[in-house]
Amino acid sequence: MVALSADERCPVLQSSAMSLRIFVYVLWILIAAIQLTGTVAPSQSNQSAVAAPAVPAWPAKDGAVVLPNFRFGSGETLPHLKLHYITLGTPHRNAAGHVDNAVLLLHGTGGNAHSLMNPLFSNVLFVPGGVLDIQKYFLILPDDIGHGESSKPSDGLHAHFPAYDYDDMVRAQRMMLDEMKIDHLRLILGTSMGCMQSFVWGETYPGFMDALAPFACLPVQIAGRNRMMRYMAIQAIKQDPAWMDGEYKTEPVQGLRTANEMLLIMGSSPLQMQKQAPTREQAEQYVDHSLERTMASTDANNMLFYLNASRNYDPSPRLETITAPVLWINSADDFINPPELDIAEKMVKRIAHARFILLPISDATRGHGTHTVAAVWKDYLAEFMRQTEPAL
Repeated sequence: MVALSADERCPVLQSSAMSLRIFVYVLWILIAAIQLTGTVAPSQSNQSAVAAPAVPAWPAKDGAVVLPNFRFGSGETLPHLKLHYITLGTPHRNAAGHVDNAVLLLHGTGGNAHSLMNPLFSNVLFVPGGVLDIQKYFLILPDDIGHGESSKPSDGLHAHFPAYDYDDMVRAQRMMLDEMKIDHLRLILGTSMGCMQSFVWGETYPGFMDALAPFACLPVQIAGRNRMMRYMAIQAIKQDPAWMDGEYKTEPVQGLRTANEMLLIMGSSPLQMQKQAPTREQAEQYVDHSLERTMASTDANNMLFYLNASRNYDPSPRLETITAPVLWINSADDFINPPELDIAEKMVKRIAHARFILLPISDATRGHGTHTVAAVWKDYLAEFMRQTEPAL
């Protein structure tokens, strides 16, 4: 005999509970909107240093799993690998008992679980009727290894932390989902590093997801200017005498500043930077404000490890093994993945059910960061979700 909850035994209670949940949902959406409209606009002098409006009060829940004796591809192990995550919405199981509404959202290099809570992303997608409406989908946003509240070098191992890579990160994500009792994903959407991890997911666990949405990356080895920039940032830190082989007592400021300068340029958009900083004074203020913000939140060892995690990434030999439908979007003003390389157009032909879209440069695009500006590409994602809706 199957035990029924009170709500299931009484349709009236069930209806009332549903109405209450909808009321609460609409209430915090209104509160979030008031918070955003009430935000004081920054002055012209420091407007360029503001990345986005204040994050609204989404009803996110924190969680964490601890994976014992996690073995990395390098052969190193950690007795306890912690993975922190946040969730929005509620998991739903189909008639066969499998979760059918879970969406894994993967952040970029140096980001964390809150990166895609950015209003430019969340306020477009997570709202009622949005493509990833949290009343319909169960959203999972993890802190990757080396990031956020998950295990990372700055926790104490410093330069002796295991040399993780994207394969390790994806395998840990899968183990995290197993611990959460999530046995299937409706969608994996990844931005930048998360984009690259999406391709790794598609090759490593081809039957685990209904669809893949990699945004702002290429499925080839990190080489050319991309690797050069990462290598220069890594070497800037290591060659700073204050780094002390990773055992510094205070951050190696000069090396870390140079590394952050490299990342600032990597993620830049010439059109937007010119608009935001049309004078010499504003351009210099932009740099000063950006570095002040990033320097305050960056640990040198953490940066070394997450920049180098891409060192052996190269899904290109196995692209044909990806069976899930793929919506792959890059932007034409992406300095990290410039369209003139003509890589995406060649690689997409090797994926059975893939569509590649190159967004033209516009006032709406933001270079590499276009992956977070959901208003630019949400219609493509909405169509993709309709096309990949599993048959009942």
